[in-house]
Amino acid sequence: MHTLITGISELRTVSELGTIKDASLLIDGGVIAWVGPAEEIPAGADAAERVDVGGRAVLPGWVDSHTHMVFDGNRAEEFEARMAGESYAAGGIAVTMEATRSAGAARLDQLLAERVAAGRAGGTTTFETKTGYGLNVESELEAARVASRHVDDVTFLGAHLVPPGAEVEAYVDEVVGPMLDAVKEHVQWIDVFCERGAFNDEQSRRVLEAGKAAGLGVRVHGNQLGEGPGVRLAVEMGAASVDHVNYLSDEDFELLAGSQTVATLLPACDLSTREQLAPGRRLIDAGATVAIASNLNPGTSFTSSMNFCVTTAVLQQHLTLDEAIGAATTGGAKALRRHNVGEGKDPQGRPAKGTLVPGAAADLHILDAENAINLAYRPGMPITWQTWVAGERVYG
Repeated sequence: MHTLITGISELRTVSELGTIKDASLLIDGGVIAWVGPAEEIPAGADAAERVDVGGRAVLPGWVDSHTHMVFDGNRAEEFEARMAGESYAAGGIAVTMEATRSAGAARLDQLLAERVAAGRAGGTTTFETKTGYGLNVESELEAARVASRHVDDVTFLGAHLVPPGAEVEAYVDEVVGPMLDAVKEHVQWIDVFCERGAFNDEQSRRVLEAGKAAGLGVRVHGNQLGEGPGVRLAVEMGAASVDHVNYLSDEDFELLAGSQTVATLLPACDLSTREQLAPGRRLIDAGATVAIASNLNPGTSFTSSMNFCVTTAVLQQHLTLDEAIGAATTGGAKALRRHNVGEGKDPQGRPAKGTLVPGAAADLHILDAENAINLAYRPGMPITWQTWVAGERVYG
C-alpha cells in the first residue's frame, strides 16, 4: 500500500539529505520510497492514499536504545529520599527484584505493553529493553520471554547487581552458565553494570566474553558514578555502546572517538541521581558517536519521554537541536546496529532505523508544531501529534 504524506513544513531526514522545507514523503510497504520537496512529487504518486499533516514538522521516530521496562513496583520512597539529599546507590535494584520476581508473566506483559504504548505516544518507534530485575534463572528467562514479545531488541542483564545473600563470584558463575544458557535464544545482546557496588573489571569481562561466545552483541553500563574501566572495556570488547558515561578521563574520550562504540547519554537519569550530566558536548567535539536514551526504570529514570531527554540535551548539555535529534534517532540506531549503511538498509539488510531516506523504515514522529526547535523552545509542552511505525499510524 502506498501512502503519500503531504503538508510537511519541515522534514528532518537525519541524513545527508538534511532538512527539507515544504516537503512530502512516499511510503510503500512500510518503508520510505521517496522524500523531497512537495513540488517534486514523483509521477504515479497520485494513486497513493494522501495524508495531509497540516503544516507540521516530521522527523524520524525516536530510537530508545537503553531501557529497563520489565519490572513491577516502584521506588518512589527511595527517590524522595534522594531528593532530600541521600546519595544514589546501586543496591536499590534489589527492591525492584522482589516485586518483579513475584509479578508473573501476565502482569509483566501488561506493564510492558503499557510502557511501549506510552513511549509511542511520545514519538518513540524503536525500543530496546533489558532483563536484570529477576536475578535468578527462572525470573531472567521470564523477563527475556516477555520482552521479546514487545520490543525490537532485548538485552540480557543478569549482571545488573549481585542479589542479596549471594556471593559475587558464585553469582557470576550463574550468570555466565545456566542463566545465559536459559535466555540466549530470546535476546540479542548482553550487558553488565561495570561499576562500584556492582561488578568489577575482571567480573565484567567474564560476563561479556561469555555473551560473545554465545553469539550475542555486547553493551556496557559504565562510568556512571565515577571514572572506571567501563569505557576501556567496552571499546576493547567491540561493544555497540557504553551507557551513562558521566565521568570520563581524557583517555576515555580518545578511546570513544577512535572506536565504533557509541557513548549513550541518559539525561533523565542524571537529573534523578543528581550526578553530573554526561559530557555530551565534549564527546561530540572529540569525535565520538553519541546516542540519547530514556533509561526508563523504576529507580533512577521513571520516564519514557525521549522528548524530555532531547530537550535536556539541548538546554543543559549544550547539544545543538540537530545534534540532539541525531543522537536520539541515528545515534540510537547505531547503538543497536540498526543504522543506515547504504540504500536505507541496516547491517543485516533490514530497513534502517533513525533516518528518513528511501529504503529506511517508515517510522515517523510528527510534531504538533511547524518546526522541531519547539522541542526545546517550549519545554515540557505536549508536542507529539502522531507516531507511525512501518508506515502505520500507532498513535494520534
